[in-house]
Amino acid sequence: MTVFTSPGQLAWGALDVPLFGLQADLNGTPLEIPAAFSIVLDTHRLWLVANHRKPALLHPQARPGAFQTDLWRYDVAELFLADPASGRYFEFNLAPNGAWWSCEFTAARVRADELEIVMPEVATFSEIAPDGSWLAALAIPLDLLKARLDFGPGTRLNVAMILESPQQRFISAVNLGEGGPDFHQPGKFSKAVFSALPS
Repeated sequence: MTVFTSPGQLAWGALDVPLFGLQADLNGTPLEIPAAFSIVLDTHRLWLVANHRKPALLHPQARPGAFQTDLWRYDVAELFLADPASGRYFEFNLAPNGAWWSCEFTAARVRADELEIVMPEVATFSEIAPDGSWLAALAIPLDLLKARLDFGPGTRLNVAMILESPQQRFISAVNLGEGGPDFHQPGKFSKAVFSALPS
């Protein structure tokens, strides 16, 4: 999976990054309106940018920029980052309004900590248009990812989305194979391929 690299720090409001389209759900059923995402690495942070040109159903307690559990019960974008050497991985959830959640796992669905731990210095941004279409971003401190996951060329990742709640359509950038919606398959995540942002 492509991770774009920026020679300088990125800033919300001045983001100009290519987006990859997500055309179908896990069952292969096309989305009426495709979703899109981008992953970008700048000098200090790793960014997930997510977009859908359709109204979202938000977690009723989700507040912009606030840490909130159970975002996956509603519309959300999800970033998974894994270290194949240790088997550890992170899940980050980003709601369309900028609410977020994260968790570290030592193996598939095995939490590193039972308590919710808010990562310091994670930042989120969002914009919801009058027609309901949305653009949101999550920026994760790079030093934290290097310390916890040895983030770099060996990192494996996936971007997933849950859309059209309450019916819920499950979408994954990486092919996770047959079966129900299970995004917790770090062995199937894609290797990070770093590429300079197009100028």
